[in-house]
Amino acid sequence: MGTELIGWLSASVLLWTIFHQVRKQYLSGDSSGVSSWLFIGQSAASLGFSIYSALLQNWVFLFVNLALLCSALAGQAIYWRNTRRQRKTVNASS
Repeated sequence: MGTELIGWLSASVLLWTIFHQVRKQYLSGDSSGVSSWLFIGQSAASLGFSIYSALLQNWVFLFVNLALLCSALAGQAIYWRNTRRQRKTVNASS
């Protein structure tokens, strides 16, 4: 039980930090300095790790990697939204 608790606590810390970074990007409406490739790579890795974790029946890592996959997809959607908005602003001021 102690080993699994370490996994859940670590997962909570990781997910909390990723959530707040994606939230910051969403609220600011700014994706400057953020690469779309970050979210593409995170999605691919999280999907692979989710499959791997399911095959090992490691429920902590399956949960974490599915949550990270969701955050990567949300981050990508926010990135696209912010990029479109920034382009519209530049075009409107031209």
